Amino acid sequence: MPDWIQKGYAEYARRLPSENALELVELPLRKRGSNSIAVQQQHEEKLLLGKLKPRDLVIALDESGEGWTSDMLAKKMASWRGSGSNVALLVGGPDGLSDVCKQAASELWSLSCATLPHALVRVLVAEQIYRAWSLNANHPYHRAG
Repeated sequence: MPDWIQKGYAEYARRLPSENALELVELPLRKRGSNSIAVQQQHEEKLLLGKLKPRDLVIALDESGEGWTSDMLAKKMASWRGSGSNVALLVGGPDGLSDVCKQAASELWSLSCATLPHALVRVLVAEQIYRAWSLNANHPYHRAG
């Protein structure tokens, strides 16, 4: 990832308190070659689902998901915290998530109706999580209102 992506993600992750810590787990991309999209997705599916723990609350990022406002995300985060589970956000590779990954998720979250560069997603998600935390903590970061 470019340095600015790593710095952007790290900045928002650093701002979060330990009880809302982000852990980024990067999985290696498979060489594209002549593999079909389905083969690529199945490979990623095994890697992604293999990282999940039984009590994880799975949220998949997908263009077919629901778009959440910052307020909506804050409410969801408060609910997730009350569930006692860790939240696992699944982000697919260039071809998106497999149907199996999407079915494993409790919810599908769409960040935008526009197609976003894969690297930018991690910064955007980290910022939105920080913003939602700031709303729940009455922190002045989110000044809309």
